[in-house]
Amino acid sequence: MNMNEQLNTYKQQVEEALEGLPFAGVPDALRDAMRYSLLSGGKRLRGCLLLAACEMAGGDAKAALPFAAAVEMIHAYSLIHDDLPAMDNDTMRRGKPTNHVVYGEALAILAGDGLLTHAFSVMAASAHPKAFEALGEIAGAAASMLNGQTLDVTMAGTEPNMDLVRDIHQGKTAAMLTAPVTAGLILAGASAAQIEAGRRYGYHLGMAFQIVDDLLDIEGDPDLMGKTLGKDEEEGKLTWPACVGVDWARQDAADHIRHAVGALSAFGERAAFLQQLAQATLTREQ
Repeated sequence: MNMNEQLNTYKQQVEEALEGLPFAGVPDALRDAMRYSLLSGGKRLRGCLLLAACEMAGGDAKAALPFAAAVEMIHAYSLIHDDLPAMDNDTMRRGKPTNHVVYGEALAILAGDGLLTHAFSVMAASAHPKAFEALGEIAGAAASMLNGQTLDVTMAGTEPNMDLVRDIHQGKTAAMLTAPVTAGLILAGASAAQIEAGRRYGYHLGMAFQIVDDLLDIEGDPDLMGKTLGKDEEEGKLTWPACVGVDWARQDAADHIRHAVGALSAFGERAAFLQQLAQATLTREQ
């Protein structure tokens, strides 16, 4: 099975897990708003990373599915809130109207809150012996994401600064790409050294992913991206290309991917999927 076939297999497993979430006790209007963003497509990268990391360390991907669903719920919550008028004020996401455009701002805020809280409920309900250790890893990353987003919002319009942009990227992107990897390894019963290797992989993958995202906002195809482009420069957002230029940013992304691939060398051939997935980040178009 090649990398794309394996990715599609993981993605289908995550999609089925998300489709099956009952959201018991949630009012119909809120459930509709939550499901609208949660089931609107996307790469399911975070869920796939968790399942792949779990299997790389010899774990059972099926037992890790609640956690893969949870990281996708947290990601969906963050996108709903990012798109709000008070934040990025985006009206399109994945080629569809954003949540607040369809359901109004109040229900969109509640939908994001609902997805976040239900994510932790789903993980806490797992009988996996490593459930709370994995949950703690993901909770810490969700907190880091808030820190990065706060810097992103409050420092917009200031002079680009590499250290500050690095902190923003680490918080708002790398943290929630690292946690699925480390949580998947934890669920597989990986050693401390293996988990640390996964942490390095996730950090470098996340930093490269955000740099490429910054580049796509400058050079990407709006139809493929499914959202408005050029807003980073328009709003004075602190991005890596704004600090170092497009060519240097592209090289830095490649360096991060080289470090990500190298971080998993101890796993041998079992790391092939995650290493290839990292390398594909450099050529993604959406």
